[in-house]
Amino acid sequence: MVPHLATAFNGPLLEFEKKILEATPSIERWFRLEWQEHTPPFYCSVDMRNSGFKLAPVDTNLFPGGFNHLSSEVLPLAVQASMAAIEKYCPDARNLLLIPEGNPCNMTYWQNIARQMQIYRQTGLNVRLGSLDENLKTATTIVLPDGSDLVLEPLQRSANGRRLGLKNFDPCTILLNNDLSQSIPSILEEIHEQTLLPPLHAGWAMRRKTNHFDCYDEVVKKFSKMVEIDPWMLNPFHAKCTDVNFDEGTGLDALMATVDTILAKIRKKYKEYGIKEKPFVIVKADAGTCGMGIMTVRDSREVRDLNAKQKNKMTVVKDGRAVRDFIVQEGVYTFEQIGESVAEPVVYMIDRYVVGGFYRVHQDRGVDENLNAPGMEFVPLAFAQQHAVPDMRAKPGTAAPNRFYMYGVVARLALLAASLELEKTDPHPEIY
Repeated sequence: MVPHLATAFNGPLLEFEKKILEATPSIERWFRLEWQEHTPPFYCSVDMRNSGFKLAPVDTNLFPGGFNHLSSEVLPLAVQASMAAIEKYCPDARNLLLIPEGNPCNMTYWQNIARQMQIYRQTGLNVRLGSLDENLKTATTIVLPDGSDLVLEPLQRSANGRRLGLKNFDPCTILLNNDLSQSIPSILEEIHEQTLLPPLHAGWAMRRKTNHFDCYDEVVKKFSKMVEIDPWMLNPFHAKCTDVNFDEGTGLDALMATVDTILAKIRKKYKEYGIKEKPFVIVKADAGTCGMGIMTVRDSREVRDLNAKQKNKMTVVKDGRAVRDFIVQEGVYTFEQIGESVAEPVVYMIDRYVVGGFYRVHQDRGVDENLNAPGMEFVPLAFAQQHAVPDMRAKPGTAAPNRFYMYGVVARLALLAASLELEKTDPHPEIY
């Protein structure tokens, strides 16, 4: 499934695709060399936007929760990539402890967990679920819509306090699918004899989006020099703004000034490439996910004109976490459509491998709005093996494999940036 690109696939992005296809051998070698120097996160998903003149990531999630939206065709790729990832940390691994989010009512999320367990079990691992809920004292069964079930068990530390597991279950590796938005639970700290993936500083209690996109700047600068393209075509401008309180009206002048600066930079680029669209920015919480704490801004004065409901949306995000720090990011139009609905690609990776993806589709949102919102739907994007390899004979802009390959290249650039980000923000680098 490749959605209709609702703008002429020509100009800057067409030239970019041509250069990417010509440089494919060099690109793949470049990635191989980079992965010799850096360790990818265990898994990652990247939200992208394709405007027809720019293809860029807008968010990178280190605790992806949509594996159930991937096509069943890609499961063998996911299993193979999981094997490669697990072997790095525990070659003789037998048991895997998976720690999910805590909302028992979100059936879509639990279907994601069921799909992950299916993948990891096919690698030869015993997989069980442990809950961070301190009130959970006995095993709890969650029944899924298809009639299958999951068993969620209370976590426990070993007698010497150095290992984490479940009753009668001692894992080699602990995999978090909980983004730690609120804080880092004490039960996850001071684990010395097991591998915890991703590391604790990957959680939103410590992670910041601006750190990630600072690292993405570095990655894209090197990559763009190699393939001889303008880095802007892959990279949204961004800046950080701190100590903003929409309720009290403090910090808004600085936020407005930051918005004006980013808008001015976008206008300059649009003029350079003859782009007629109206520039916009996205103001969003510097930490957090789930599509919360996000607003589209076309004029900095809009920042002061929020109503009470809009202010509340920008002040509190997931788990009731108060927001004071924001990233102001260049808005990237999405001109991809499925039917009459706006769509954006989301690419999933395990270790350094692209394993699949889907289109996030929203019929009630515009081409300049956040699609990660109630009412969104998902259309699997089949990154089958033949689609992971570009078609060199096809005319640029016409072949599905080439569009998929471009998605994969940009997603891996974001993955590499996440690797650098985790290295730079590691509070205990001497351990590794």
